[in-house]
Amino acid sequence: MSFSHFSRNRVILPVSEAVVPIDNLEYAYGFGVYETLKVRAGIVYFARQHVQRLLHSAALIRLEHTQSEDSILAAITELVTYLEIKSCNIKVMLIGARSPNDALLFVFATAPLYPDRKFYRDGVKTITSVYERWLPNAKSLNMLPSYLYYRDAQRAGCYDTLLVDNNGCIREGTRTNFFTLRGTTVYSPPADQILEGVTRKTVISVLKKNGFRYAEQAIKLSEIESYDGAFLTSTSTKILPIRAINGTTLPLSETIYRIIRDYDRFLVECKGVYPE
Repeated sequence: MSFSHFSRNRVILPVSEAVVPIDNLEYAYGFGVYETLKVRAGIVYFARQHVQRLLHSAALIRLEHTQSEDSILAAITELVTYLEIKSCNIKVMLIGARSPNDALLFVFATAPLYPDRKFYRDGVKTITSVYERWLPNAKSLNMLPSYLYYRDAQRAGCYDTLLVDNNGCIREGTRTNFFTLRGTTVYSPPADQILEGVTRKTVISVLKKNGFRYAEQAIKLSEIESYDGAFLTSTSTKILPIRAINGTTLPLSETIYRIIRDYDRFLVECKGVYPE
């Protein structure tokens, strides 16, 4: 699937003009931040929350620019409307420059990601690697470690690599957030140690509204078998059960499938608006 146009600083242009000069050091050195949004049935999901996180990421890496929350939201809406898109992913990239006035905002459409339906039924396999991301709350373009660890997972026939910190605790996946559960209590690593996904936030809200307790705590890899199961979350995939970590089988708890059903129902009912 390909798309004919993209947006640069709120000007819609043909994709043939989507070029980066080879001497653009800010782009080459990853001095930028990005977000990926989901569009399904013409609805852009949680756009304002994604844009707020983009701006927060920019502030964390000291990327100065002239964009506002409303101007970025408008750029997204304008492109989706222009392309008459019903289902896709939207990538938003803010690239820094020496002057705030020269920073570039790119918005473009990419093919939607639909995981194999059996993953939701049978769960996914994962592996682990020891790695702590610098500035974990910033979604920057410095993604080489995540790229390499994700490739390792694919080569091992797994869905993702879970990143383990120097204390032996699971923090997150290369492109996913991580949860475990015991009974009706769901746990996730502390928000200040991870890239807190928008889907993670909405899942937590849904958990609390459906009778679950939620707590943040360090999750030791060595103690993973003491939990009743685990799952991953992301914008494109929603909630995926984990059936194995490094070959250790985890239970596919009926509770996880209940959470999946609760969240799927929420996505239909919310119509892309973040819950208050």
